[in-house]
Amino acid sequence: MHPAILIHGPTASGKTALAIAVAKRLGGEVINADSMQVYRDLEVISARPSAEEMEGVTHHLFGHVDAADRYSTGEWLEEARARIRDLQKKNKPAILVGGTGLYLLALTQGLSDIPPIPEDIRAEVREISDKEGADGLRARLEPVDPDTSARLGTGDRQRLARAYEVWLTTGRSISDFQTERQPPVLLDREWIGFALTPPRAKLYAKIDRRFEGMLMQGAMAEARALIQRGLDPELPAMKAHGMPWLAAFARGEISAELAAENAKRDTRRYAKRQFTWIGRQFPFWPRIPGTELPERMRVILALYKEIDREMEADYS
Repeated sequence: MHPAILIHGPTASGKTALAIAVAKRLGGEVINADSMQVYRDLEVISARPSAEEMEGVTHHLFGHVDAADRYSTGEWLEEARARIRDLQKKNKPAILVGGTGLYLLALTQGLSDIPPIPEDIRAEVREISDKEGADGLRARLEPVDPDTSARLGTGDRQRLARAYEVWLTTGRSISDFQTERQPPVLLDREWIGFALTPPRAKLYAKIDRRFEGMLMQGAMAEARALIQRGLDPELPAMKAHGMPWLAAFARGEISAELAAENAKRDTRRYAKRQFTWIGRQFPFWPRIPGTELPERMRVILALYKEIDREMEADYS
């Protein structure tokens, strides 16, 4: 059995090309670990690899979910588990790649078994969030879950909403569930993770150029198609990077220039948060600051071969 290779990094950092190159070299297959690239309707907006870019390498969990669905981390984990186990049986390495750190964290550290949130509770909490903001959510959460309320930042409306949804659904603190994690899919010696950390100035410039390229490749047409379906704007697919601003332009609310400017800005901010995630959640993952593909390949292959030999000794 070969160790799985996990490749994480900020958006536009070159993860896709690297994963494909590694898979070709090792005879492996690629498994998606990006929460937006699962959506069938977001080929351009999510920068999902095209058939040409895949270069004949088998890819899994890309573009298989409809935009009307709320695809969860738990669903991804079960699908990824099945693909990984299948590749293990075939004695082929799995290369998991994507910018959704929570997916990779769940894969290697286990996932909290939080029940699904009913739509009526989700709508109730969303209304509170829209009308009263983080302060309103905190005022309701503090009496029932003071520890989580105190731990979350003042402006962290998304996590405050999530914590309050969990309490309304279960009557339990979200912290209770977080201490009752399921066993991880991959044990410590069964994987090796790498974090791409390119120079930020170069990355931000690449983000801007990539979004301009997306516009030429049909991002606006994808946005219009989703709008015509009348989907809930709170669905994950409708919040993909750039999608809210493209939708605002399509509705005639803002100019094309402002839509592009805001979409680029939000994507750069997301990349910044991804750097922060790497520092906090993956502190021991080897960093790859270089941007050239041969250099990145050398780092990954050298460590992979070392871990692969150790696994062979363990299982022999």
